Amino acid sequence: MPTLLVFGARNLGRVLATEFAAEGWRVAGVARSEKTIRALVSDVPDAVGVIADASDAKDVERVFGDVGDVDLIVNAITTTPGFGGPIHEAPPDALEPYIGELLPAIFNVLRVGGRVLVERGSGTLIQVTGGSARRGNPGRGPWAAAAFATRALVQAQAAELREHNVHAALLIVDAVIESTRRRSGSRTSRLRSRLRCRRSPTQSSTSTPRARAGGHTSCSSRRRSNAGFRKTPGIPWPAGTAPWPSG
Repeated sequence: MPTLLVFGARNLGRVLATEFAAEGWRVAGVARSEKTIRALVSDVPDAVGVIADASDAKDVERVFGDVGDVDLIVNAITTTPGFGGPIHEAPPDALEPYIGELLPAIFNVLRVGGRVLVERGSGTLIQVTGGSARRGNPGRGPWAAAAFATRALVQAQAAELREHNVHAALLIVDAVIESTRRRSGSRTSRLRSRLRCRRSPTQSSTSTPRARAGGHTSCSSRRRSNAGFRKTPGIPWPAGTAPWPSG
């Protein structure tokens, strides 16, 4: 039975876990809060839930030790924006949530996950980020700094891992994603039904195997793989929703 390990099991990660479990995969999800892990196990009763902080290198090592052999690693962790506005109006610590916390956490997952897959001799590692990895948007400069750095790390690692039969890819979700923080009522079911990322007919099967997320995104997503960018057709955002910007 193939195994998916997803870091960031609250929103997109939980949907991925649900979809993969339905297709017969063994699923493990990682989050910092017990509440998120309980929600994951509620949606996917057979899932392995691990409470850990990816910014702590020892926690990341522990996760891989607890989960065991994995075939696919998806890193979908993010951070709560600490500042939104022009760079010339930013406080001195505006970079800290992104460069001081998020980026080291991403680096830990790429570093340890890459080593584990190299030792295994095969596997796929996918890093999720937003549209700011392709361009710096007004009011999102600090986030773009981390997103650009994330893209550079994955590009370097993709080249490094290729000779070890390990595929590394960057999934740029240049879209808005409905967050459980922005909706009331049956949030999980709406999230699952509105977050389906459809695979492009031209997409390589090695990019994101069965990486469907149960609903809709509002624009094109691009997958960065060893072969380059491939564009996924846009899917209209449903009317009447309250989207949360991902990039």
